[in-house]
Amino acid sequence: MNNPLLDFSDLPLFDRILPEHVAPAVTVLLGKADAALEQVTAPDFPASWGDIARVLDVATENLGRAWGAVGHLNSVADTPELRAAYNAALVRVTEFGTRLGADERLYAKYKAIDTGSLNTEQRQAHKNAIRNFVLSGAELTGDAKERFAKIQERQAELSQKFSENALDATDAFAYYATEDEVAGIPQDVLQTAREQAQAEGKTGYRLSLKMPSYLPTMQFASSSALRETLYKAYTTRASDQAPAEFLQFDNSPIMREILALRLEEAQLLGYPNFGAVSVVAKMAQSPEDVVTFLRDLAKRARPYAEKDVSDLLAFAAENLHQPSPQPWDFAYIGEKLKEARYAFSEQEVKQYFTAPKVLAGLFKIVETLFEVAIRNDSAPVWKPGVEFYRIERNGELVGQFYLDQPARTGKRGGAWMDDVRARWLRPDTGKLQTPVAHLVCNFADGVGNKPALLTHDDVTTLFHEFGHGLHHMLTQVNERDVSGISGVEWDAVELPSQFMENFCWEWDVLKQMTAHVDTGEPLPRALFEKMLAAKNFQSGMQTLRQVEFSLFDMLLHTSHNPADDLMGLLRTVRNETAVISAPAYSRTPHTFSHIFSGGYAAGYYSYKWAEVLSADAYAAFEETASDAGEDSGKTTVTVETGRKYRQAILEAGGSRPAMESFKAFRGRAPSIDALLRHQGMA
Repeated sequence: MNNPLLDFSDLPLFDRILPEHVAPAVTVLLGKADAALEQVTAPDFPASWGDIARVLDVATENLGRAWGAVGHLNSVADTPELRAAYNAALVRVTEFGTRLGADERLYAKYKAIDTGSLNTEQRQAHKNAIRNFVLSGAELTGDAKERFAKIQERQAELSQKFSENALDATDAFAYYATEDEVAGIPQDVLQTAREQAQAEGKTGYRLSLKMPSYLPTMQFASSSALRETLYKAYTTRASDQAPAEFLQFDNSPIMREILALRLEEAQLLGYPNFGAVSVVAKMAQSPEDVVTFLRDLAKRARPYAEKDVSDLLAFAAENLHQPSPQPWDFAYIGEKLKEARYAFSEQEVKQYFTAPKVLAGLFKIVETLFEVAIRNDSAPVWKPGVEFYRIERNGELVGQFYLDQPARTGKRGGAWMDDVRARWLRPDTGKLQTPVAHLVCNFADGVGNKPALLTHDDVTTLFHEFGHGLHHMLTQVNERDVSGISGVEWDAVELPSQFMENFCWEWDVLKQMTAHVDTGEPLPRALFEKMLAAKNFQSGMQTLRQVEFSLFDMLLHTSHNPADDLMGLLRTVRNETAVISAPAYSRTPHTFSHIFSGGYAAGYYSYKWAEVLSADAYAAFEETASDAGEDSGKTTVTVETGRKYRQAILEAGGSRPAMESFKAFRGRAPSIDALLRHQGMA
């Protein structure tokens, strides 16, 4: 009873959870879930949605919440002890999840439920459940069923190891630069690097492969040799091309085995490849549709991308005396070209985006647009500096969220939203459970007594993840499996996140969330106009880069033989899509966590697919502003349109197909026109 992982009275007790709590809690919760499964699959147990939920769903939700807390800590506060406890329990949790999803007795019970007795939300959840049973191997028998279960367990182990290798390879590298080498790197980055070197008893500046260190070095360091050193370390992480002391993190054999297991899984289920399995639960109808979409987008973007490269090469030759720039030079050249063309730099803009002011501005736009209030709240947290908030409407609690912004050792890279618990009209108590979310980023921390400074890209990332959070927290659906992001097609789940990014380019929004770190002055309008003019700088190149990742991912899971070298496929894709050649040693797939450990396998295209939806959805706000006589490029928030979007998209969650929700908002199917216009490729 003293185990914090077994306390479900309120929020997770993150400040009390220790590695030694994991195994006992998992044992207790798996025992209860197992007992619940046996109870509901007994011959005399009624084939009733509500009865099954009261017994089985309550038990599995407790297991999921506790395991989610452990997994979250493993991602944001990794230690050797926690990692060992997590990995030991992972096998057991995976085994139960696989067995639950493939249980033919439970599958039969669900098929026997009278769908006429269900409400609209429950019918959608039931439809999804039947589909998921099939995809989980419930119709397999004998050796095939047993092999399917083994595949799931092994994949879970391999995905976790892939993630660990990527994290460890990133954390293990450090380069201690001298004063002569760091010319051009922003002072706040250098101050942090100097303090980190001193903390290790070393001289100079500690440069790492974490984004707050790596990216500004690539953008601003004058030394091409320094940029090459970091670039090679970054692009060979967790691969066979890394230095000898880092080869223990090589993900090559893990990737081959994962791909082979996915193909075997698909064939056991009767599909030709894993890509075909992946799209079953998505908006896209087939892998071929996805490939056609990506190649069409690449065709439209290529002329703009080629112009981007031509401009970079000309500028490098004429202004930087670099007639033959290398891959590690292009971020630096791009920053210099942007400064020359638009007369501003990212470093100049960054001074106006202090983290507290940005957060206040984000909250204001959300409060105005979605008619809610965001308030400080309190909860146990895993690290000092993690914040906790509540969202209210008319004084009533709607949802809550944790916000963990700074990068640190032991925290995996990137940014993400994850759920702590879902909105659910609980079948055991009859009470409404409100949703709770994690919002995690990896921004540079504050230096000295100054607040953290965010790049405009950081600001966009924060808005993006908050969009996911709103999808989870503002839902009005009471059925757990289709509330919030649950049950939403994977290639539509990025719609609300990418939608929110658009507000980062609105003057009425930015002027409310900027204050110079030294003077407190808001972002000057003239500087904003320069940013806006530069908004689509290299958009062609960026689009082709996303297409490259997406096409590689889909072909990897459809036409690729797992026994073959996947770098051969990547070279083929790059020859088709890329406008800048990567060096032969580059091994970017070896840290492509989205598809090898993050749930986006044969689904990375979802970012571009959903971008069509989000751009078209945002166009509704532009049209509203235009109808009101305003410049459509400077949208102001309109509460009426925001309310319609909230009700049609956010509140509906996964309770109906995403296309139905989109049409409910826009009154028609989505069009690619808004995306091309927003990115300057119309």
